Amino acid sequence: MVELESDNGLAIITINRPQARNAISLDTMGELDDVLDRVGDARALVITGAGDRAFVSGGDLKELSALRTVDEAAAMARRMRSICDRLAEFPGPVIAALNGHALGGGAEFAVAADIRLAAEDIRIGFNQVTLEIMPAWGGAERLAALVGKGRALLLAGTGRILDAAAAERIGLVDAVLPRPTFDQEWRAIARQLASRPAAEIKRVIAGATPAEAVDAFARLWVSDAHWDAADKVMKRPR
Repeated sequence: MVELESDNGLAIITINRPQARNAISLDTMGELDDVLDRVGDARALVITGAGDRAFVSGGDLKELSALRTVDEAAAMARRMRSICDRLAEFPGPVIAALNGHALGGGAEFAVAADIRLAAEDIRIGFNQVTLEIMPAWGGAERLAALVGKGRALLLAGTGRILDAAAAERIGLVDAVLPRPTFDQEWRAIARQLASRPAAEIKRVIAGATPAEAVDAFARLWVSDAHWDAADKVMKRPR
């Protein structure tokens, strides 16, 4: 099942399928679409998995093995790719809290987010080649944007699985957090992103023109939130 939690402008989507290591089935895809319809005006979004063994272990092979034609395989790929696209296009920051291993389709789900926060003992890898297939949900392209074309081909072409520290070194993971405090730390970071103008920053980073970037800054400058914060800073003793 897919769960949705709301926390003061922060929406948290959890894939909770412990019997399948949080693998994504066709029903899970439908639930993800429904949940994304309900995130409303959240200012930031977290995607994570239940437990501490798997973030998402990929597609649910027991179910997806029933897809035996090119048309069936293509339809499934398009459906899940559209969900990953919805995550990537969410107007606010999207954080993947990697509570456990992110393998195959799970790694693709993770790179649809803007930011990946990983528990120190997780592993991540685009290992679809071990099944003689390739990433189908947009993950290859997003991996290349993160780590470069050559490194993306090396990783996805060999199926190499990285530990959290190695993934952080190449920019696949943005921060590695201690396992004992993982939940508290990713929530604290996500709340910060939800309570500040990170959505405007995301829009500028995504490719705003210089004029659009200046306009975004100017609108924030004249906002009540800016002047309230500035007043607090100016009142601090020096």
